[in-house]
Amino acid sequence: MNESLDLSPLSNVSLQSHKQQIQIRVFLLQKIDQSTPPVTYTKTSNMFITKEKDETLMWIFKFASQKKLGMLLLCFVSIAVVLWILHLGKGEVTQEFGHVRSLGFINISTVGFSEHSSLNDDVNTSVNNDKIVTSPIYFTGYTLLPGNPCESFTLPPPPADKKRIGPRPCPVCYLPVEEAIKLMPKLPSFSPIVQNLTYIHEENSTKTEFGGSTFGGYPSLKQRLESYDVKESMTFHCGFVTGDKPGRNTGFDINDSDLFEMESCREVLVASAIFGAYDLIQQPKNISESSKQNVCFFMFVDEQTERFLKNSTHFDDIKKIGLWRIIVVHNLPYTDPRRNGKVPKLLLHRLFPNVRYSLWVDAKLELVVDPYQILERFLWRKNASFAISRHYRRFDVFIEAEANKAAGKYDNASIDFQVDFYQKEGLTPYSESKLPITSDVPEGCVVIREHIPISNLFTCLWFNEVDRFTSRDQISFSTVRDKIMSKTNWSLDMFLDCERRNFVLQGYHRDILEHWAPPPPPKFSLAVFSPPPIDETSKKVVNIPRDRKSKSQNKRPRVSPVQFTLKPNVAAH
Repeated sequence: MNESLDLSPLSNVSLQSHKQQIQIRVFLLQKIDQSTPPVTYTKTSNMFITKEKDETLMWIFKFASQKKLGMLLLCFVSIAVVLWILHLGKGEVTQEFGHVRSLGFINISTVGFSEHSSLNDDVNTSVNNDKIVTSPIYFTGYTLLPGNPCESFTLPPPPADKKRIGPRPCPVCYLPVEEAIKLMPKLPSFSPIVQNLTYIHEENSTKTEFGGSTFGGYPSLKQRLESYDVKESMTFHCGFVTGDKPGRNTGFDINDSDLFEMESCREVLVASAIFGAYDLIQQPKNISESSKQNVCFFMFVDEQTERFLKNSTHFDDIKKIGLWRIIVVHNLPYTDPRRNGKVPKLLLHRLFPNVRYSLWVDAKLELVVDPYQILERFLWRKNASFAISRHYRRFDVFIEAEANKAAGKYDNASIDFQVDFYQKEGLTPYSESKLPITSDVPEGCVVIREHIPISNLFTCLWFNEVDRFTSRDQISFSTVRDKIMSKTNWSLDMFLDCERRNFVLQGYHRDILEHWAPPPPPKFSLAVFSPPPIDETSKKVVNIPRDRKSKSQNKRPRVSPVQFTLKPNVAAH
């Protein structure tokens, strides 16, 4: 007995309708894509390959009404549309955020008169809660490879030579010059909080309170207080308050040809200064060919020193003596040569807007180690942006002030006034409670720094203290440092004085070498208005210790004829 399919009239109608829909869809597809080979529809059996599939489909048609079948098809179509939309949306999101370009993070240190320098850093870009988060990339230091002699180097104990007292050099482990150059950071160090510095320019400044000058302006005590409130964008005094730009009609004037040479200096700078013909020029030694070609050596002199150099050395039109490019400064802002020397010492970032790293060396010192090796050892290896040596004997500001008075470095009344002012602000004698800070007194004849906003802020505010009070920058150093450190997580490195004596040899000023008559100690005019009153209930009484070895302050340290260094042959990575 033959079995036959029991197809109801309704099922027949549904099947014929389905065949017609397929034919129409095939016809439309052929019209849309002419490149596609034509598809012919022949029999229903071509759609349903096997008999089993035919029976399954007929079973569905038999037990499902037309209404239910339509709803089922509608559900399938709706789901397909939703999935298609989600797929397209995902593709658009991927296209939008998957090819985000690296945004330039501009770390601007704006100098006066619409002049600015910028460093473009790469950034990492990520998407977090539908927001684009950019995190700037900065230099974060490095570690020397295991086995490198400098990686495990420690200072040996000092030699037990009772006949020789006083400061002396100690061994320092430098990398070879070529390796130091390879480790030079390509990115700037991080500048916490402060990113934008704007320096005040005012042609007609008025003196209303004590201290200050026409060159540095006359910032009020309120402005001084605000300058220590570290923020992302700051505006404050930083010398050169008049004129077109630093070095032009500012009171520290430099010829345009020299300014052009200074602006052309990039990357690494070694600078020094002689004012009042106070020193003899010391030529750097052991300088590599790479440094001779790529490092700038600038010596600032006044007109008096220029005349002395022309009479005593070969000083021609190219304005070079050995490695030093001589820059003659006109219209000096101060009568005290030592105070004039603080302008290039502390404001190099204003005079050299395109320099990344600078090494300041007092003119009485002889540089005997390559600048790249010094930068690698005291900045890059330690991931520091500012380095200065601590004083070899004194580490307390009060003791330093007494030593300056005993040696006649400045008039006693001016020193006492400055220390008293700082004491009322909270200055206390150095103690172990300040650790990890190891000293409050630097040996300021060498300054190693990176020119980034936070270190530029520090030297600007340090200069403002020198401009307002005495020129003895050792007295004001810790006050500026501690105020900035209290607002940020920035810190500077104070290395050992014996390490400083490793790369510079101590010399003497001309007044000692030629037995000049001692000049009268410089003075500055005291307050027009007294300092703001201090709450007596919070005032701390500090017993200022006296330096019992004040008689020995006039003795000059012996110059070490030998440089102690350890130069490894194993390179860092």
